[in-house]
Amino acid sequence: MTSTADILRTVTEIATAETGIPSAELRPDADLRGMEGVDSVRVLRMVARIERAFDIEMEDEEVFGLSSLNDVVTVVDRALREEAA
Repeated sequence: MTSTADILRTVTEIATAETGIPSAELRPDADLRGMEGVDSVRVLRMVARIERAFDIEMEDEEVFGLSSLNDVVTVVDRALREEAA
């Protein structure tokens, strides 16, 4: 099972690649939607890469409710647990 720390590390790497924001500036609780240069297209691309990285599919309701990296980690962790059950 992937730990939440591992999930956060992967999600942060993907967010950095998609947004161009250095990982040191991407706090887990920061509001992604409020960050300069982050728009809905970048968020959707980030979500698509996260889904591929973890081989999961997030529900639309979950995706539209995401506002921070912590939110993403929670959704990914839940999806991985459901898949393992």
